[in-house]
Order: sequence, then structure tokens, then C-alpha cells
Amino acid sequence: MAAVRAEVAKAVVGQDAAVSGLLVALLCGGHVLMEGVPGTAKTLLVRSLAASLSVGTSRVQFTPDLMPGDITGSMVVDSGVGALSFHEGPVFTNLLLADEINRTPPKTQSALLEAMEEGQVSVDGVSRPLPRPFLVAATQNPVEHEGTYPLPEAQLDRFLLKVVLPIPGRDDELEILRRHAAGFDPRDVAGAGVRPVAGAEDVLAGQRAVTQVQVSPEVAGYVVDIARATRQSPSLGLGVSPRGATALLRAARAWAWLTGRGYVTPDDVKALAHATLVHRLALRPEAELEGVDVGAVLGSALASVPVPR
Repeated sequence: MAAVRAEVAKAVVGQDAAVSGLLVALLCGGHVLMEGVPGTAKTLLVRSLAASLSVGTSRVQFTPDLMPGDITGSMVVDSGVGALSFHEGPVFTNLLLADEINRTPPKTQSALLEAMEEGQVSVDGVSRPLPRPFLVAATQNPVEHEGTYPLPEAQLDRFLLKVVLPIPGRDDELEILRRHAAGFDPRDVAGAGVRPVAGAEDVLAGQRAVTQVQVSPEVAGYVVDIARATRQSPSLGLGVSPRGATALLRAARAWAWLTGRGYVTPDDVKALAHATLVHRLALRPEAELEGVDVGAVLGSALASVPVPR
């Protein structure tokens, strides 16, 4: 995975946390929601990751007129035999880039739910398994709300991580301009020298290795106590569910493995807590009116839980 990170860095500057998030999700068999203003390399990051892996990839530009069948596939008439046959949609791939997912109506957004949770697509009463590994990397713009459909809680809960891509720092921005001045074309990641350095079997082997990372009873208890602290927060109408707690544990194991350890520490849990849990929390209406920040509420919940030694 270090080789994959090095390949992505050939095209993307200053988004190390987002790269880490994608790698963690890939190793967990989870999915990532990436949020950032236009121009922060959300799409370029996923395309660079896809170019560094020898796996199937596809991209869907979500629009208001996109239909569920445009993603999952549909039954079509086979002109040769005059019978209905299933035509696979772009979701039948290893790495799906769902660009601007909040621009399509809930009916189409929900078409991804079964694929993300079950790893399969059901059409016309038949369930069809998706390739493995399978990762949905969805992007959304946090500042442009006209003509968008906010993701419902059930959809947000299917994302292992929500990664916010910030505006890069001055030095990173200078490096971006230097690369563009030297001829870098963001539409041509292969031209930037990004090459496949791992395949589907390597990813699956990494996923198996992550399941062998040890979790002590104390660390498991720490994760549960964090989840329970969010449910007791007076500012939150919706705390972390047991699914959210298991997601945090999975992400922490993957992070421990990426950093070369065979066991999870409380620091691994804290490192992944915000990316794994913030999008699963919902403020009470009165807290929203007061302008309370959900990230700050999670930070307070984390600070209230004693860290095991």
C-alpha cells in the first residue's frame, strides 16, 4: 500500500489524509464520501488511485435525470433471441467513482444502498454479486446547495468514512502550480507517471491481513464507550449506532496495519474517530439553530471517555 500511496502522490499534492482514508476503506471493504469545494482534487484523487491499481473502474456523473437502472443495470431485449437479458450497469466494477452524488434524487441514490451494503444488485428478482474488492468513492460539494438532494441518514451510514478535502497549504499550492507549469494534465494521470502497482488479489490479501490485527478488550471497550458517549450528548438527536462502532473498529484495525502494527491502540481509534463517526451524527434542532458544530460535539464526547492504558 505504500507503493500505491507513492503512485497517487505523482498526481495529487497535499491531500494525504484523503489518500489514507481511501486506503483504509479499500482494506476494510468499505466506502468513502469525499467532500470539498470545487478544485480540491476529489475526482483526480480517485482517478489516480484507480490508475495505481490494476482493477476495474468506472465513473458515474450523478445528475437529476439519472435513473436507478443507469447505475445498477437493467433488463433489455436481446435482439438475437428476442428474450430479455440483463445488461450490467457501471456498478459492476471494483472501484466506482460516484461524482456529485448529491445531485441525483433519493430514488437513484438508494439504488446504491444494496450494492454498498450487500455487495450485490437485485434486478427482476435475481441477485447478482458484484466483483471483489468493491469500493464506492462518492464526491459532493458542500457549498452549492441549489439543485441538490442531501443524502439521507440511511445512505450516509453506508459510508465507512467521510473525508473532507481542505484547500491545500501555500507550499502545496505552489507545488501544484509548478506541476501545471511543467505540463501536468489532470485529465491524463498516466502522463504524470502513475502506473498500476497492485491488483485485486493484493487488495484482498490486505483485507485478510487486516482481520488478523489484534484488538484488546480494553480497546474494544474504548470504542463502545465513545459510541455511548455520543448517545448521551444533549446536543445530538442521533448518536453513533452499533454499526458505527463496528465501523470505527474496522477502520482502526486497517490504520494499525497500514502503520505496520499487528494490534490496535487507542491512538488508532482517535485518529479515525472523526472521519468514521461525524457523518453518522445528527444535531438536535435547537443545537442546529444555535450553530453548534457537530465535529466539536464529537470532540467533546471523545474527551469525556477515559483512554485505556
